Amino acid sequence: MTTLSTNVFTKPVYFIAFGFGSGLSPVAPGTFGTIAAIPIYLLLSQCPWPVYLALMCAAFVLGIYVCDIVSRELGVHDYKGIVWDEVVGYLLVMFMVPKGIGWIILGFLLFRLFDIWKPQPIRWVDKRVHGGLGIMLDDVIAAIPAWGILQLLREFI
Repeated sequence: MTTLSTNVFTKPVYFIAFGFGSGLSPVAPGTFGTIAAIPIYLLLSQCPWPVYLALMCAAFVLGIYVCDIVSRELGVHDYKGIVWDEVVGYLLVMFMVPKGIGWIILGFLLFRLFDIWKPQPIRWVDKRVHGGLGIMLDDVIAAIPAWGILQLLREFI
């Protein structure tokens, strides 16, 4: 086991920042981080919306903290294996979206599209805001258009 994977499974800040280990994937760690968010969404989707919102906000604040620590220790801003931002971004995309596998998949695809594409202002934030806040913020901003599309679909379907 490498030092990084040892840290992920022995240090809580790494375990969270690496999306419960999903960020260790050698290919598409952000995609695997988003997949890791689905069970969390399924649990939170059972909560009343104020509780969901509060827990999502707490996860965002926690992410600023853990992502900052881990990125500083690794010496790399937004290391590819740090995927807690994808987890929180997906939770935002799915906020107040109807339940169902189709919505889960569509939310996943839309979030990955905006997170990978990074249209402005996402790209600007990604390049200029550093530390834990920067890591978390670009994915939250990427979640907003994906969430908006889902909300429009919810209204018209």
